[in-house]
Amino acid sequence: MAPIQGLDSLSNALATLAQLSTSSSSLDGVPTDLEASVRFAGSLLTQAAGVLLRLPQEVIAQAVVIFTRFWIGPEGGSLAIYSAKDISAASVYLTAKLSFQPTSPRSVLNVYSFLLSKEASPLWFVNPNGPGVQPAPETYYLSEGTYQSERLVLLRMEATILRTLGFQIRVIIPHTIALTYLQTMNATSPALAKRIFEHLSAALLSPQLLYVTHQPNALAVAAIYLGAREEGVKLADGEWWKVFDVDREELGFLVVAMRSMNGFAMAEKDKWKTQPIPLIADDVMEELEKKRASDGD
Repeated sequence: MAPIQGLDSLSNALATLAQLSTSSSSLDGVPTDLEASVRFAGSLLTQAAGVLLRLPQEVIAQAVVIFTRFWIGPEGGSLAIYSAKDISAASVYLTAKLSFQPTSPRSVLNVYSFLLSKEASPLWFVNPNGPGVQPAPETYYLSEGTYQSERLVLLRMEATILRTLGFQIRVIIPHTIALTYLQTMNATSPALAKRIFEHLSAALLSPQLLYVTHQPNALAVAAIYLGAREEGVKLADGEWWKVFDVDREELGFLVVAMRSMNGFAMAEKDKWKTQPIPLIADDVMEELEKKRASDGD
């Protein structure tokens, strides 16, 4: 088969080497490991909010990519200035607005009020001890006054994201591409498709920032390759990935990165098992001060 043509319409704007070499957060003194932890938690928060808002998987994935893009490069947002929870909420609101399933500011903020409640939140990185048996509604109730102030923040952060990204918010997700590739190879299987989607969803949380460093066709091919090996599904003979414009070196890197996601997630959970990951700028700076004091001792 000849390589598939027209991939330009299925490509994303990728981060440059200069953007990947440094970030606005690092320039403000935020350590790389802390930045990675906050980005990881923010992406998980974005996914959880999308699920509670009953948004399609594609919209949720696009919101996570927008959230990730915001922090990249010296011209990106800094965790010392912007709160990850605000950028997460604005990413969900903005992405949903551009989809066939927009959601209201009130719905978004109600969901985030619940997810960020230290008493009621089911998220381990917000509430390490877990929620009570019956969390009290008043612990995550959003009053009208609070809603109005939070709504202004949401709209301001939406504008900040658009300005920071230069209004480049088009995001192509590899999930549908992967299914198309499977059909091309006559390898459709519910179990395989499920495993592929699991790898693609996990890759959204990657510390290697896979969705902003590799095109969606490459992500789709890597997930297919890894999922097929795990499920014992035989694909086309030969180096079939070249048909989809992916070389062996890129495929190998992506497969290794996807395989490492479970270990990375477990390490993060163990690292933060006694305290929440800071998702507010002031908490990030407080964590930074504690680290400096500890290093000084």
